[in-house]
Amino acid sequence: MILLFKKGETNMSEKLLVVTTEHIPGHNYEVLGEVFGVTTQSRDAISDFGAGLKSFFGGEIKGYTKMLQTSREVALERLRVEAESMDADAVVMMRFDSGSIGEDMQSVVAYGTAVKFVD
Repeated sequence: MILLFKKGETNMSEKLLVVTTEHIPGHNYEVLGEVFGVTTQSRDAISDFGAGLKSFFGGEIKGYTKMLQTSREVALERLRVEAESMDADAVVMMRFDSGSIGEDMQSVVAYGTAVKFVD
């Protein structure tokens, strides 16, 4: 899976490559170090009540699905910003991890290895 993001300002004027693979075809690079993007989100009490009802009757809990999608986007953007601060050209071996904190919070981390092209 290859994701293209823009490098530089938040208006994303240049491309920063983020891949889940170890190698980027056609490029040699040096490793700059690990990069992370972390966010923790929670739902409000009304959403939690609705989720409780949905878990009783079954089905997708769309509020939580949306929260997790948003969390992944935020974590990935923070990873990209950290890689840019290291003057990286790309991030390789990007992965997501997540976990619950208490009963109403979800933490998502995007992590990978920042690299600089040498070719």
